Amino acid sequence: MSTDLDALVPRWLTLPDLAERLGVEVSRVRGLVRDRALVGVKRGERTTFQVPEAFLVPADDGGEHVLPTLRGTVVVLGDQGFTDDEILAWLFTPEDALGVAPIEALRAGRRAEVRRVAQTLGF
Repeated sequence: MSTDLDALVPRWLTLPDLAERLGVEVSRVRGLVRDRALVGVKRGERTTFQVPEAFLVPADDGGEHVLPTLRGTVVVLGDQGFTDDEILAWLFTPEDALGVAPIEALRAGRRAEVRRVAQTLGF
C-alpha cells in the first residue's frame, strides 16, 4: 500500500471498529464494502482491511452512519477505471475544481459537484 494514503487519511478504522461505531455486526459492514457503500484497503502492521474514519457522519439519533453520498461517488470513480487505492487517494487529495478534498465536499453536501468532477477523470 502506498504511504501516500497514510499521509492523506488522518484516521482509519478496522471493520470490527467500524461495526462497533455503527452498532451493527461485522457481517453488515462487510456487506457495505461489497456493495461499494464503503471502500478501503489493507494496511498497517498486520495488513488488516481498513476504511477512513471520515466516511462516518453523525446520525440524527446521536450515533453515526456511513456518508450516504459516498457509494454513488465510489461507483462513478470505479466506472472511470479507478482502483480502490486510487479512489481513496482522489477522495482525500485537494481538488482544484472543488477548492477542497472531494471527501470534504461530500461531507458538506456537494454531491453533484463532486460527481461532475469525478466523471471527467477517466483514464
